[in-house]
Amino acid sequence: MEESRLSETQTALQQLKAYVGQHIIGQDTLVERMLIALLADGHILVEGAPGLAKTRAINVLSNGVEADFHRVQFTPDLLPSDLTGTDIYRPEHGTFTFQKGPLFHNLVLADEINRAPAKVQAALLEAMAERQITVGSTSYSLPKLFMVMATQNPLEQEGTYPLPEAQLDRFLLHVKIDYPNAVHEKEILHLARKEAGGDSTAKPTSALMQQDNLFTARKEVLDVYMSDELEDYLLQLVLATRNPEAYDETLAGWLQYGASPRASIALDRCARAKAWLQGRDFVTPDDIQDMAHDVLRHRIILSYEAEAEGITEDRVIDELIARIAVP
Repeated sequence: MEESRLSETQTALQQLKAYVGQHIIGQDTLVERMLIALLADGHILVEGAPGLAKTRAINVLSNGVEADFHRVQFTPDLLPSDLTGTDIYRPEHGTFTFQKGPLFHNLVLADEINRAPAKVQAALLEAMAERQITVGSTSYSLPKLFMVMATQNPLEQEGTYPLPEAQLDRFLLHVKIDYPNAVHEKEILHLARKEAGGDSTAKPTSALMQQDNLFTARKEVLDVYMSDELEDYLLQLVLATRNPEAYDETLAGWLQYGASPRASIALDRCARAKAWLQGRDFVTPDDIQDMAHDVLRHRIILSYEAEAEGITEDRVIDELIARIAVP
């Protein structure tokens, strides 16, 4: 779409994407997925080795959006109150006052979420689902703009508490990122050298995206056109995870449980957000196929046989896409 045909909010988001892309080199997929999660009003789980700019990415994003950012390092001794906040006794007044925790920020990075015990994960995921926190008998609403980006390290599994499937389902997207290529790594070197020398193109003087504009953008995303045929195709993809024997006996042996209706809702919103982000007012089959892996990867459960054969979730999703006719 030509620049003149982009809406004001689309132009602002393109500027935000360009700004984040300048500081996060070689992770274009991560940058795009973060913006899609922001537009679709969801949370994102990122899996990647240490040092791949996961923390930096959401920090840079918070500089470009009118939002505050907080990072929480998850450890085995973390308590739910370390996230939510707690009532503190004020002896001078003889009363308790609530001290807000890190979850009351707009953008929250939950670093190595699988290192904290289940009760802490539950406190975070309740906040993600309900958009409120309950301490004692009082409930506190979280900000209207609230996004959690949780990270997992795929290398170390000792001393971790894997997220249960019901909690994984709360994440809109599960994104896997890899190392940058040689060209990008050279650019990263140059950028790091510049920043070390004090030549920082760091924070913009004002937010590139105001919160009001972001909420307008979310409404525009919901208005993106999707044909009935494409809607049926999207549903077929999700329903195929629950009824794979209709397509292939081998697939049926690989899948133990399929994706929930939450997957259909997530794929619908993400496909619309991707189309809108690219300046279109309609969804194409490519949008649905491109988002399918990140939406479904954490929502399907493979059988023991599939795991023994080394079959991955992505392989299963590829097979489903290959077998379902595109309208």
